[in-house]
Amino acid sequence: MNCRRCGTPIEKPGDYCLTCNTANADAVVAEFETDRAHLTLLYEDTVVGETTVTTRPEEGERLSEVQLRNFAGRVADEIRRKRPETVYAAGEREPLRETRAQLHHEFYRVPDGGAGGSGRGGASGERDGDDEDVSPVVAWVLDRRGDRSLAVVETPPREKIGGSHSTLIGDRKGRKAVQTVAEHPHVKKIVPGPIDAGGTGSRTGLRAKATRAGTNGNVRLLLRDGSSVQENRIVTTAMDRETGERVREDLNEALRDAELQDA
Repeated sequence: MNCRRCGTPIEKPGDYCLTCNTANADAVVAEFETDRAHLTLLYEDTVVGETTVTTRPEEGERLSEVQLRNFAGRVADEIRRKRPETVYAAGEREPLRETRAQLHHEFYRVPDGGAGGSGRGGASGERDGDDEDVSPVVAWVLDRRGDRSLAVVETPPREKIGGSHSTLIGDRKGRKAVQTVAEHPHVKKIVPGPIDAGGTGSRTGLRAKATRAGTNGNVRLLLRDGSSVQENRIVTTAMDRETGERVREDLNEALRDAELQDA
């Protein structure tokens, strides 16, 4: 594959061109399985290449902590070579979560229901690609690439939390839920609400859920701990209900990854 701007040969499809400082992929879609991650490289609405990173877990066992970290590190290195604006990911949660922790890119989890399932029958190696016969995950991403981009909030997560009510239910887990939501790039502000102690008791510990978006694109973070319930307002950069629903899906996926929702 050659650079789309200067024509210089690049080592792998979608690599950033160091000759003319040009990105040849503006998004990467990562589909994780237990022992491999398939990366689809996009430029605008076109598939420009694919590559697969594999690992070998010990026979009959899941990846050890060291293997998982090394596997995720190799995936993260492949993504860094492309210097994409955005990373989309789906599939096995453990390697996905570890890879996300090693990257500083804008990162989105493709909703399990929205993806409609992944799986590629063991594709491997690198090759130039096109947009035919893509996986359901890539199709989901391509379908949304034409949507208007939402503004990214640069405010540090801790500075997004405000309002007259500072108490959160659930102690450490309640703070973790709010912090998880505050880390989303399209969340501008979180306003904790009053605590209602008259709810139905629960034995599952704290659970968090982002509720359906309103017409202005904002959502609510519902925290439930035992008989206590707290509804927190989340101000997003979404401009309407449709784009607010995209943010809500992302938030619920992040809360599931943080083990604050039932899978």
